[in-house]
Amino acid sequence: MHSKRLMLIVAGTAVAVILLAAFASLRGNEVPVRADHVLRENITNTIATNGKVRPVDNFEAHAPAATTVHRVLVHAGDRVKAGQLLLQLDDAGARTEAAKALARLKAAQADLHSIEAGGTHEEVLTTQSELVKARAELEAANRNLTVMQQLQQRGAASAAEVEDARNRLKRAQAEVNLLQQKETSRYSRPEIAKVKAQQEEAETAYQAAQDTLHRSNVRAPRAGIVYSLPVRVGAYVNPGDLLVQVADLHKVQVVGYVDEPEIGRLATGLKVTVTWDALPGRTWQGTITRVPTSVTQLGTRNVGDITCTVDNSDLKLLPNVNVNVTITTTQENNVLTVSREAIRQDNGKQYVFEIVNGELKRRNVTTSVSNPTRIEITSGLPDDAWVALSAVDNHPLMDGLAVRVVQR
Repeated sequence: MHSKRLMLIVAGTAVAVILLAAFASLRGNEVPVRADHVLRENITNTIATNGKVRPVDNFEAHAPAATTVHRVLVHAGDRVKAGQLLLQLDDAGARTEAAKALARLKAAQADLHSIEAGGTHEEVLTTQSELVKARAELEAANRNLTVMQQLQQRGAASAAEVEDARNRLKRAQAEVNLLQQKETSRYSRPEIAKVKAQQEEAETAYQAAQDTLHRSNVRAPRAGIVYSLPVRVGAYVNPGDLLVQVADLHKVQVVGYVDEPEIGRLATGLKVTVTWDALPGRTWQGTITRVPTSVTQLGTRNVGDITCTVDNSDLKLLPNVNVNVTITTTQENNVLTVSREAIRQDNGKQYVFEIVNGELKRRNVTTSVSNPTRIEITSGLPDDAWVALSAVDNHPLMDGLAVRVVQR
């Protein structure tokens, strides 16, 4: 009885060893692979780039001439009202130039008035007086010629005397004509054009001087915040130097620089997310309001500029800071996705290796939206499928291959 039981134990042990060896042999033929689980999730396609913050409605004042800063009445960060005086430049030079320009303008206006009137007031009076005398002489010469002609008919005057009377009449008529021309068209067209040009030049110079004088007192054109004030009292400024910048910063523009290959994916209305490294975890939302119309070089990149307006109610985003810009070009909700690494290509067709009962099954798939790590599967795979990514030992994957998942 004891020997029979011992034989049964030995036989059972032998069978177990054989089965274990067979299982180990089978396991040894399986290729260890990394795998990924097909999931249903929301997926977005984005473009990540950099950008810069700009004021929406910016006011900049620049020095109109070389001078010094006389007064500064605000500080950076101050809220100002429309029309409020911000700073004053030393305008002594501007006032002098304005006075000179006004004098030149008045002189030019007087010259033009003289031309239009036929000369200065004195010249006009002299011409009028001379014209009265000339007309009197013309009448006398005309009467004298008539008398001489009558006397010649009676033989009391010679032909020479009649000719002298006729010549006297011609001279008198010529004098009247000359004086009349002085009254109406004393100056030639080139002379008139010259004086008019001088007046226009004087007007332009006066307006420029007045503009310089006006711009020496810088006022805010609208309510806003003084966000840049690079000058101080007594500082010397050159023409064109920046004096102050004012804007309403409750809404700001973000200009994003999109690389040329991505420009075709852009459209107005796309959602934009803005972050700033100086405030980790904080985001600002906006939409694209302007897409690129040209490509420019930015360092080593060829980029197009997009513009979006974002709400900045707490005034945390500062003008001219560099920010991170993420543009959402496409978003799909509750769709089937898989790791991009699982997708393979064969003659332009996409496929994956699905793991079914320990074997690889090639499945042709169609894809859609993708992000840097995952891609949407629109057909070819069921929910909750497992797909192979790669063999741990670099073994080539193929249809029907026995596999063992060792990393997920």
